[in-house]
Amino acid sequence: EAFIRSILSKPFKVPIPNYKGPLGLRALGIKRAGLRSPLHDPFEEGALVLYEPPLLSAHDQLKIDKDKAPVHVVVDPVLSRVLRPHQREGVKFLWDCVTSRRIPGSHGCIMADEMGLGKTLQCITLMWTLLRQSPDCRPEIEKAMVVSPSSLVRNWYNEVEKWLGGRIQPLAIDGGSKEEIDRKLVGFMNQRGLRVPSPILIISYETFRLHAEALQKGSVGLVICDEGHRLKNSENQTYQALNSLNTPRRVLISGTPIQNDLLEYFSLVHFVNSGILGTAQEFKRHFEIPILKGRDADASEAERHKGEERLKELISIVNRCLIRRTSDILSKYLPVKIEQVVCCRLTPLQAELYKNFLKQAKPVEELKEGKINVSSLSSITSLKKLCNHPALIHDKCVEEEEGFMGALDLFPAGYSTKSVEPQLSGKMLVLDYILAVTKSTSNDKVVLVSNYTQTLDLFEKLCRNRRYLYVRLDGTMSIKKRAKVVERFNSASSPEFIFMLSSKAGGCGLNLIGANRLVMFDPDWNPANDEQAMARVWRDGQKKTCYIYRLLSTGTIEEKIFQRQTHKKALSSCVVDEEQDVERHFSLGELKELFTLNESTTSDTHDKIKCRRCVNGHQVRPPPEGSDCTSDLSQWHHCADKRGLQDSVLKAAWDAAVTFAFHHHSHEEQRGIP
Repeated sequence: EAFIRSILSKPFKVPIPNYKGPLGLRALGIKRAGLRSPLHDPFEEGALVLYEPPLLSAHDQLKIDKDKAPVHVVVDPVLSRVLRPHQREGVKFLWDCVTSRRIPGSHGCIMADEMGLGKTLQCITLMWTLLRQSPDCRPEIEKAMVVSPSSLVRNWYNEVEKWLGGRIQPLAIDGGSKEEIDRKLVGFMNQRGLRVPSPILIISYETFRLHAEALQKGSVGLVICDEGHRLKNSENQTYQALNSLNTPRRVLISGTPIQNDLLEYFSLVHFVNSGILGTAQEFKRHFEIPILKGRDADASEAERHKGEERLKELISIVNRCLIRRTSDILSKYLPVKIEQVVCCRLTPLQAELYKNFLKQAKPVEELKEGKINVSSLSSITSLKKLCNHPALIHDKCVEEEEGFMGALDLFPAGYSTKSVEPQLSGKMLVLDYILAVTKSTSNDKVVLVSNYTQTLDLFEKLCRNRRYLYVRLDGTMSIKKRAKVVERFNSASSPEFIFMLSSKAGGCGLNLIGANRLVMFDPDWNPANDEQAMARVWRDGQKKTCYIYRLLSTGTIEEKIFQRQTHKKALSSCVVDEEQDVERHFSLGELKELFTLNESTTSDTHDKIKCRRCVNGHQVRPPPEGSDCTSDLSQWHHCADKRGLQDSVLKAAWDAAVTFAFHHHSHEEQRGIP
């Protein structure tokens, strides 16, 4: 008895030599005395503090209930160490919005940073912080949900894994039977408590819409909608299903927010912060009608002034819950990007088919009668396809459709669409050269982007012909396979030289940093689509100089589309989804101009801007002081012929069919070049 008592009377020692740490005298389940403390040290160097409790005098500290004292909210150092300055600012903005500190009573915001600025990482940081801490010394939320396009579900899962390692187990739903998905969703919604096993659900818009009922039965602390411009129409089912969620905290991510269609803008803001702009009727009466009246050419001075006042008021309200930074910030962190608009001459076959079509189909004649009909729109599509390659309209020639009567005789004898013939298309010829020179002189990889899957078919034939290894992503590929294909292509050891991408099949959000050259084979009516596609290679993780080639057929409808983008008129400030919307944005006169062919120019675009810095199409001097010679092409710093090019690949391809090029250097602003 005495022996045992002597043993038990000795103080406990940690069995580590020279241990000086705490003795762990706190028993399980016993509440620690004293002030509550934050999860991470707010005074550590580089700490990102989202909330700081108010400073208390010594007298107030004696009076305060220690169990209720607020604590610092500090971003996990694992994340704050990798956040760039603009991302730290973004996380603070998001946290202030969703915790109602920016707009009392409102818990939503729009994250509208341009592509490549790390919107995903900022949102993951926000989720992780809310799931683990709050000023009240407990988690702010139990569960969070990310709703994204189906092609990005796996990408979100990988990003959470990448930045948080094994700290959290997200639930990603990208396939399965209806019963299986319902079971998983019910399981997710039934989770309760401080340590939820799978606190983040990642789901596609389509799956969410089909299974919304299961998700509306409980509450979710935070919902994040990626590519949120999908919610611009408050009438569609997805918008209404999401809006009926029991979730006050809402973050909408969109790199291309709508700026000109005010009702669509209202839908986005109303989704994240309901009531901030009133009802749709109040918004229309107070903002939309005065602003649109003020912009009208016939507006009186009073109407114009009122319109400006209302616009300023609208912007001041919206800016409290919207954050947007441009990709200029990236120039500090990423390698140089050289963007080049390359005008390619039509081949004799293309030119003959083009002129033949304009003579026979007579789209201009129809327009003179004042009708913009299906025929005019199909004429636009036919001309765009002809610019890509005559093979794309060969079947129309065989069937002798309107505009292609007798056109089959223009094709070379024995012509077959089974094999690709690059020499029959100016752009295809230039592409063939670009690929051959890149392959033989470097280990660079190339992304090829087109609006048409038929064009991707031609790329495939060309690759097989030249024995290039390639991968192709279009609407037919399953979501799971997409993620694997992208991951493999980005690996330095993968042998694939080319990644073919349909811009209509989830080009948004894909990270293709394995390549550093990208060819936009045809322009889109909507500049946002082009910007999205071109941002695939110049983004975080890219180590090489990036080259973007935007191919246009000289003097054709493609140059008109590009000019339309560059002028920043209705098309560049509204989101236009389909060619069917074209008539909303073009006057009859402008539409007639689409159906012309200028064979005498090296670049119709360059002629239009009346560039005074060029002599015979070659830039020889900077623009004169006060000149507006580049007003419509302000982002294109240089005009060039073959002598003025910096890119050896394009130089080698020049003689194939190139007539002119504009190029823009991403780092020139940083280097002080005017």
